[in-house]
Amino acid sequence: MDAALHADGNWQFRVEHKGIKIFSSRVIGSDIHGFKGEAEFQVSLKKLISLFYDMASYNRWVHQLADMHILDKSDAVEYVVRQIIKTPWPLQEREVIMRTGLVSAGGNTVAVTMKGEPDYLPDNPKYHRVRHAAGMWVFNPTAHGKVHITFLMHLDPGKDVPSSLSNAGMFEVPFYSLNNLRTLMKDDSYNPPYPEEIEQHLSIAEDIPDKP
Repeated sequence: MDAALHADGNWQFRVEHKGIKIFSSRVIGSDIHGFKGEAEFQVSLKKLISLFYDMASYNRWVHQLADMHILDKSDAVEYVVRQIIKTPWPLQEREVIMRTGLVSAGGNTVAVTMKGEPDYLPDNPKYHRVRHAAGMWVFNPTAHGKVHITFLMHLDPGKDVPSSLSNAGMFEVPFYSLNNLRTLMKDDSYNPPYPEEIEQHLSIAEDIPDKP
């Protein structure tokens, strides 16, 4: 999944709830559909980036995240992370290893890219290693201090999960993650530090949301 799919993917609108729109798309060679969530939130771009760099707090908003660790930090904009995703009994929890990067997407728009690296570590028999995961978060500042957020993902949880079950439940991931993200951004006590080191790689313009 890349920028081309973000722009040209055959996305079908599925549902809108609490200002969050959910779409799905068939993916060539897979019975598992891709999903896309879209929303526009009142937040500065720098605070949003700060939140994504605060990986210790991901369990406060990423849907069904049980654990997360940074395995490698190549520089200020590229990481390898390991996530453990909760699953209903009797399924094993999913273990997802992804390389993430912060890149310019034109203008003042930035994207967080995610690509699975399933062989980065030896398999752990305690978890089911996800063999395919790819996605992207796109942050596009709009007028009046708002950011339009797009979350795209295609993840195959494994053959022990029927594709019909995966496709039926996939809308939960973008909806709850975006809704939790909005709740956390509104928490005045939550102010993660901005990672100034990324300015060596990207130019991020300050944008201050309008006050009510």
